[in-house]
Amino acid sequence: MLDEAHYYFRRAARLLGLSERLQEILITPRRVVKVELVTESDVGELTHHIGFRVQHNDVRGPFKGGLRYHPTMDEEHATALANLMTWKTAIVDVPFGGAKGGIACDPASMSRSELDRVTRAFVQQTKEVIGPTLDVPAPDVNTNADVMAWIMDEYSSRYGFSPGVVTGKPLHLFGSPGREEATGRGVMYALDQALAASGRSMSGATVALQGFGNVGSHAARLVAERGARVVAVADHTGGVANREGLDVGALAAWVANRRGVAGFPGGEAFAGPEIVGWEADVLIPAALEGVITKENAREVRARVVVEAANGPTTPEADEILRERGIVVVPDILANAGGVTVSYFEWAQNMQHFRWEYERVVAELERTMRRAYDEVEQTAKERDTDLRTAAFVLALQRVGRAALARRTVREDIRLD
Repeated sequence: MLDEAHYYFRRAARLLGLSERLQEILITPRRVVKVELVTESDVGELTHHIGFRVQHNDVRGPFKGGLRYHPTMDEEHATALANLMTWKTAIVDVPFGGAKGGIACDPASMSRSELDRVTRAFVQQTKEVIGPTLDVPAPDVNTNADVMAWIMDEYSSRYGFSPGVVTGKPLHLFGSPGREEATGRGVMYALDQALAASGRSMSGATVALQGFGNVGSHAARLVAERGARVVAVADHTGGVANREGLDVGALAAWVANRRGVAGFPGGEAFAGPEIVGWEADVLIPAALEGVITKENAREVRARVVVEAANGPTTPEADEILRERGIVVVPDILANAGGVTVSYFEWAQNMQHFRWEYERVVAELERTMRRAYDEVEQTAKERDTDLRTAAFVLALQRVGRAALARRTVREDIRLD
């Protein structure tokens, strides 16, 4: 995945005429932290895990990015995602840089108390390099508000009351209204903008979703509320389709109880991988990386792809979609609603003042629509696609900040 993240970066960097030296400066992480976590299991046995935190760039503000608990978590994966976070925060123009990290573990095989102990051990090992003005983690794959609460508690026990050390916390522990649905809501705004650009509206548009977790389920609900028909949904258990439109609320309730869409009685079953080529106006990959590849990119029938997941389209597939005239709203724009509301939560924590839900939603809509317009305008000016334009815009903002702070001294043009 690191090569893919660098591929898009370098394409935009060439368009801006950045030197190889400056490109290396901008893609190299500021700091990579690797820690050993030795804890005790519920039965008294020692457990051993490795944790990572890659802090990529902080010229525009504290490092920001999720913590992922997964057996495949490693330094390369964290580095790729940290890079993307730097560009994502720049696109929506929030005062953060980029970071990512997590623990190589299998949460499905661990009890809640074991996860608590491993999380606190991670904080103990990284406490000097995280903090409200240094690095602000957030939930990611297999982490949630509870994990963020444990991090806040452990960090606060050493440095005093510090709700701003993480975002995505429970509401009753100084989280933000609207944070849980934020990424899905941002996807909805991005789709609305993309459809409007081609003279269409959400009303009557057909949508196929790959993934029905937090992001996919909220995106499905919100686009349906705007008049779109969610005609097919797939996840790791299979797929379900209804040409007249799935009952998203009923499907969400089914998944909450059954842990997957398979068997949902409100539609016809199909094999999950078929979702990529589903007949729909819009395809929203909202779960896995590398879902759209050079092998299946020509099967895509949607005219708009909105990347709710991180890295769902490989570079080879991206080129094929561009050749076919399919509009791709890239992940660093489409799923930036999460980090945007994370910024709102952090701002509330730093001010010790809570916003109302309506204000969060209004500010998120304004931010996402403005970001889309700026990316679209850059695409027109540069005669390029939305993904390249998004990276160009992000590189300009990060580069200008670096020049203003004199963290780089090269004579470059960023216009």
